[in-house]
Amino acid sequence: MDDDARVASVKELTHGLLARHGLTTIFGNPGSNELPFLAGLPPEFRYVLGLHEGVVVGMADGYAQASGRPAFVNLHAASGTGNAMGALTNAVSARTPLVVTAGQQVRSVVGTEGMLANVDAALLPRPLVGFSAEPACAGDVPRTMAQAIFEAQHGRRGPVYVSVPYDDWSAPAPPGAQHVLARDVETGGHPSPAQVDRFADALRGAARPALVLGGDLDGRVPPGRLVSLADRLDATVWAAPSLFRLPYPNRHRRFAGVLPAGIASVSARLAGHDLVLVLGAPVFRYHQHEPGEYLAAGTCLVQVTHDAGAATRPPVGEALIADPAAVVDALVDALAAGPDADLSDDAAFVPCAPVRAAAPGQPLAPAEVVATLRRSLPHDTAYVVESTSTNADFWAQSDLRAPGSYYFPASGGLGFGMPAAVGVALAHRDAGLDRPVVGLIGDGSLHYGVTALWSAARLDVPVTFVVLRNGGYGALAWFAELLGVPDAPGIDLPGIDAVDIARGYGVPGRAVATAAELADLLAEPARGPRLVEVPTAASRPQ
Repeated sequence: MDDDARVASVKELTHGLLARHGLTTIFGNPGSNELPFLAGLPPEFRYVLGLHEGVVVGMADGYAQASGRPAFVNLHAASGTGNAMGALTNAVSARTPLVVTAGQQVRSVVGTEGMLANVDAALLPRPLVGFSAEPACAGDVPRTMAQAIFEAQHGRRGPVYVSVPYDDWSAPAPPGAQHVLARDVETGGHPSPAQVDRFADALRGAARPALVLGGDLDGRVPPGRLVSLADRLDATVWAAPSLFRLPYPNRHRRFAGVLPAGIASVSARLAGHDLVLVLGAPVFRYHQHEPGEYLAAGTCLVQVTHDAGAATRPPVGEALIADPAAVVDALVDALAAGPDADLSDDAAFVPCAPVRAAAPGQPLAPAEVVATLRRSLPHDTAYVVESTSTNADFWAQSDLRAPGSYYFPASGGLGFGMPAAVGVALAHRDAGLDRPVVGLIGDGSLHYGVTALWSAARLDVPVTFVVLRNGGYGALAWFAELLGVPDAPGIDLPGIDAVDIARGYGVPGRAVATAAELADLLAEPARGPRLVEVPTAASRPQ
């Protein structure tokens, strides 16, 4: 075996490394620098082509989040990396483990800045990624790739980046390089008994505790476990601002909603709580500028996160760097024994308010569209949402109880929704899950990731794209009002036909005008990709 490893090429060893870690699906858009790496892929590998690098990263982001495993991305040099940077911001904010690679010119040409050379390649994706490297020599490629895989999962956690000169792939692997195939890296992150006791005592002594839960918990802590923790504390539950995954059932009687993304607003919502326990979220990801006190007088905050940066950045509160899932388990056990909450008990859930039907010939209110989705689709439907002006309507009319029910662009960068929906649907199919996926997309957001329709058609994944057509950038219209600039240009988007666009990419599309038509279409499960366009009235994000 050692003799075989010594004569193996760098490419063969790297392919073996990727296979060993389950990274056999490659999301990519190839260029000339990447072809030597892609040639001769082992039969267990699958190449998922995206027509734009932002879509490539978006599909990988959705796939990794839905599968709970790292995903592998292959981009083209500096230009392809640059095209992917917007999508990369979402993956960084979601801390999605992506191993992003890019081809580089042959080593002898990099210094002279030949065409397609990426000078100082490792600097290009910084400071977004936590680890970025170009191996110092061909023989160091397998080790660098192994480090990148471990960094994506256990370091800062999130996307990592490796640039590889394409003449490296044919070089012979040096003696000893095969040892990276056998390496494993694990993390602990469990709280000590003393830390658990201190947390439990503080929570028992709180008169009005609150939990603020972040997207890092979704898929890692069963919702019933979180409900049990809230019940044992008699606590109000909030979702962290700028939420990208939903860890707690949003119709549960203890759920107070998603915290607004402004300093003064967060402080006002949490006022009156003497102890706020933040689990699996930064403190906090603000958006609109609302200066004020971070916390009201008398409110103490404690944060638990396994992201060291998220623990050290906040200007207020205490922090424990530990696995939030382990802390939840330890606290539930310390506070009281008993089974996790039963989420099938409808008595613990608040029903959605009735919605007024649109008058004949009038566009539907977004709330009516979401209510129709809720009534027409299975309870475990996964929603990938990129209709930012309708988020208040979505939360008011959705009933999400299963893990992995909600995905949103974590950095707010448009172009995530459509490709991520494809990635989520592909991950479900790979896992053998018969679980519907709906991309709820604004007509402004549509075009940032529209080529994902082609990938959806080629992959034939069962995903339903629901395009809400209000004829403009609805969230921008709201911000224009908020900022006192009502005459801002570039907000209206007339004359776009999403159905024709979808058909051009090979996805069947249909326009509906009423909730009844939408319900009839949704009654038939998606067998492949499909798009439905719904005219909607203008709405406000909150």
